[in-house]
Amino acid sequence: STYIEDEVLLEYYVSFIKSNMEISRRYQSRLLEGMKVAYCGTVGAYAHLAARKHFPYSTQVAYPSFSAAYEAVVNGECDVAVLPVENSFQGDVGQVTDLMFSGNLYVNSMFDMAISHDLLAPVGATLEDIRTVVSHPQALGQCRDIITERGYATIEYSNTALAAEYVANKGDKTVGAIASEEASEIFGLAVLERNINSARNNTTRFAVFSRVMNQHSSKEMGLCSIILFTVRNEAGALARAIEIIGRHGFNMRSLRSRPMKELLWQYYFYVEAEGNINTDEGRAMLEELELHCDRLSAVGTFTKREI
Repeated sequence: STYIEDEVLLEYYVSFIKSNMEISRRYQSRLLEGMKVAYCGTVGAYAHLAARKHFPYSTQVAYPSFSAAYEAVVNGECDVAVLPVENSFQGDVGQVTDLMFSGNLYVNSMFDMAISHDLLAPVGATLEDIRTVVSHPQALGQCRDIITERGYATIEYSNTALAAEYVANKGDKTVGAIASEEASEIFGLAVLERNINSARNNTTRFAVFSRVMNQHSSKEMGLCSIILFTVRNEAGALARAIEIIGRHGFNMRSLRSRPMKELLWQYYFYVEAEGNINTDEGRAMLEELELHCDRLSAVGTFTKREI
């Protein structure tokens, strides 16, 4: 720093050195401790199980909300975030789709995880004792048939594992939790009944978010891409955008609309299409879409897996 005479430049130089040192510390920490994976919930929640299964040698870090887990990757606290994007029974997770639209992280992988809900209760309770069940609203919805059939009262909780912890702490044999078998082991609850979800093929899709977009090979097969955009409020605007996507050889698998929080009665669109945006054809498609869309975000290209 003694060679820098300009005081303003010296200030930026010091900040630059500090930033480099911070990045170096993070890299060394990752080498020593492994990848840090953010998820929403707590130990024993389905998101925790998904993060652990997909990244078995990582450190999983819990956050209280989808946005907090997302921001943990943005600010460098974690390397990636594993967040649910869709359930085969309950549909898409709108809060996570909104983060895709408003944020700047990329989706580089998606995977499906079968969800099996169990009915948990304090040790010594029986099925005949249960009058109330506690769980996340989506889990309650996924077990609606058995809840209705038995006339259970319901209490909504922020996630399934915390619901299990609540039931364990309450110790009331008339109150059960709908959660995972792993949650029963963590919180010392008994499994009264297994696989109580209404749909036997109950599956949740999780996305892996990171700060860098993977550059998949143009020859790699089975890739899908996510594009989010808004169109002008005029007749045929959405149809033109869809036509551009198809004309460049991208086969749409999903098209959904979501309301924009900052503009009343305005919507953005989520498109999932077979194809790789990191190709000449993909880049040409995005360039043409930019001419017709007010806002355009290519969230990433991913491979689909099952765990």
